[in-house]
Amino acid sequence: MQMPGEVTITEVCPRDGFQSLPNSIDSIDKIKIINDIIDCGYKQIEVTSFVHPKAIPQLRDAEEVVTQISRKNNVKLRALVPNLRGLERAINAGVDKVKLMLSATDSHSLSNANCKTVEAMDGFVPLVERAEDSQVAVSGSISVAFGCPYEGLVPVDRLLMICEKYLELGINDLSLADTTGMGNPFQVQKVIGALRREFPEMRFSMHLHNTRGMAFANAVAGLEVGVTDFDSSVAGLGGCPYAPNASGNIASEDLIHGFEEMGIKTGIDLDKVISVARSLEQQHKPYTNSFLLKAGKNSDLHIKPKGQEKLG
Repeated sequence: MQMPGEVTITEVCPRDGFQSLPNSIDSIDKIKIINDIIDCGYKQIEVTSFVHPKAIPQLRDAEEVVTQISRKNNVKLRALVPNLRGLERAINAGVDKVKLMLSATDSHSLSNANCKTVEAMDGFVPLVERAEDSQVAVSGSISVAFGCPYEGLVPVDRLLMICEKYLELGINDLSLADTTGMGNPFQVQKVIGALRREFPEMRFSMHLHNTRGMAFANAVAGLEVGVTDFDSSVAGLGGCPYAPNASGNIASEDLIHGFEEMGIKTGIDLDKVISVARSLEQQHKPYTNSFLLKAGKNSDLHIKPKGQEKLG
């Protein structure tokens, strides 16, 4: 099967990773971490979420962070927005793209947005209209797309319905999130294959959590059905606050290393990513989850055992 020669990876640690930490991070420290991430060569970074400070206190400094980081290398800044007020804040802060928050199931949507899925999409109309009067691009998302902790498997027909409604809004850039790590490679191929056949004009990306150790396998399955855009988080930080036991995202260093070992270019400096990851591990070790921080890269060779040179 033909694999793509390159992929795009969006770093989401500044949003998904930071929001999951119990202890507050100073704004100046966030800014430094994001600047270090930018230096790694990412084309796009999800820097924050413009939610109410009471909902996610860790991201209360969204404007300060976005306006004070060193924007260079043509990096695009993306942010999550839950409502029109959040969109206004994002526009004023100067982000390049916003991502709308949506759950695949009514149960998760009620926990996350206090309304059912279709009601939430109806609420997107004024956001899309406002964004059209700005320079900010709008993308969509479907959380718990590969499994809901309250309802289990999500029917493909429901995902097709949601995609149809997104297209009616004029949105064809869509993130499919395995929010609780319930997906498997066969399911990923089946679901995304069906969505791409029905909506060839849509650009699908994958946001993978490694809750059950399936994230990289699911990423490869996504590659096999044409996905070339992925989210990941340095050191594996992250987790949905509205999904029980939802551990972190796939670690960026693991995803980059795996793709590069397969001959798929990411355009990201893996050694710099590992350096950022080690720094985060030192500060937040209980919340990190990274194979490379434990085992190192395949190319990290060791000194041969003494006496081995005499063997053979």
